[in-house]
Amino acid sequence: MSELMKVSSNPHVRSKVTTSSIMLAVVIALLPAAGFGIYNFGIDALILIGVTVAAAVLTEYTYEKLMNKPVTIGDYSAVVTGLLLALNLPSSAPWWIGAVGGIFAILVVKMLFGGLGQNFMNPALAARCFLLISFTPIMNNFEVDAYSGATPLSLIRNGENVNILDMIIGRTAGTIGETSMIAIVAGACFLILLGIIDLKVPGSYIISFIIFLCLFGGHGADPVYISAQLAGGGLMLGAFFMATDYVTRPITKKGQYVYGIILGVLTGIFRLFGPSAEGVSYAIIIGNLLVPLIEKMTFPKAFGTKGGKVHE
Repeated sequence: MSELMKVSSNPHVRSKVTTSSIMLAVVIALLPAAGFGIYNFGIDALILIGVTVAAAVLTEYTYEKLMNKPVTIGDYSAVVTGLLLALNLPSSAPWWIGAVGGIFAILVVKMLFGGLGQNFMNPALAARCFLLISFTPIMNNFEVDAYSGATPLSLIRNGENVNILDMIIGRTAGTIGETSMIAIVAGACFLILLGIIDLKVPGSYIISFIIFLCLFGGHGADPVYISAQLAGGGLMLGAFFMATDYVTRPITKKGQYVYGIILGVLTGIFRLFGPSAEGVSYAIIIGNLLVPLIEKMTFPKAFGTKGGKVHE
């Protein structure tokens, strides 16, 4: 209490929560998904995760050294970016894909825009979209020893049946970190309990997506179809770990709800009407670009003003 009574320049009360503590918590929360991905897909997944994280960290370190800037790899943000990107890659991808993606995420999307807090879109998702466009066959190859190349979402799109329990547990084809809904939700609950994320963005995202499916999915409110769409693909990973990114989400409470609804609708459009069975990455990237407009529309007006003009 005595520290709070000291006279000083503002801010007078400072949070003890640091960027490094937040990022470290995110890394810990991602470990269940990463661990299950390694268990599910084997040593190839472990190598790809290691290479991608190393590429992200080394790129940030090298850039800051060359530019004579303070080295910030100790805040773990590069580790989070590399880990998220790795979890969005198929385990069949060669190791150099992870290296290229890690370099692109940090150098192009993060550092060239000013570093942490200045990037206008999620670096991991931007790198994944870059890899999808540049190396489409590699990024869409989910053929591994344990599973066929077709992901559950592709099977659903073709009208085939899927095993919901396998999708929830994670015994399916897909990217390294998106298959196990249980592992993802466990990590998300950890972050929610710590107060690092809340349910405004992921909740509005998931609910709006479900409503869109009920209206336009052609299956009504079929719980099996809805459960398969929620458990399949990167929806849960994107909703809890990437859409909630402090830097690229709106700062206003109303804006976060609007943002989540936009993501849900865009994901529904991409999945139901787009050429691919997925759509989470592109939905969040477009949502990131709309954040300035969302904040402008939802930013609280100052007391005594209307339309930006002061009332006398």
